[in-house]
Amino acid sequence: MTLVHYNPNRMLNDFGKDFDSVIDSFFGVPSVRSSNRWAFVPRVDIVEDNDHLKIIAEIPGMEKEDVKVTVEDGILTISGERKAAEKKEEANYIRCELCSGSFSRSFTMPENIDSEKIAADYKNGLLTVSMQKLEKAKPKEIKVDVK
Repeated sequence: MTLVHYNPNRMLNDFGKDFDSVIDSFFGVPSVRSSNRWAFVPRVDIVEDNDHLKIIAEIPGMEKEDVKVTVEDGILTISGERKAAEKKEEANYIRCELCSGSFSRSFTMPENIDSEKIAADYKNGLLTVSMQKLEKAKPKEIKVDVK
């Protein structure tokens, strides 16, 4: 007879995986906890103010040369490759969880974005893509002379 260790959190973990797969299929993008648990998918914040829309992507441990931002047909894509850390032969690794590999995240830009005025900045592991909104058509006032 084999003893099986009871883990009360197992059901919750299984539920989390099922929920993630539903979200993945609905939005068409992998969640941070995907079926390949070591896949690297950068997390993002999207922030809007009166003049700009900003996407802030968390991509620590990368050089700015390894990150690419492209805009084509109203789609902004952030892609890159995180290189694997060099493992030393003489080191005794207990656990290796740092992930590496290619990633790509795409976002549909709103129609009110000026695609000529997009800027990207990478600092301290955060990529900030700033998109300037088009100036709204201001109402035109016409003076009417009454005779």
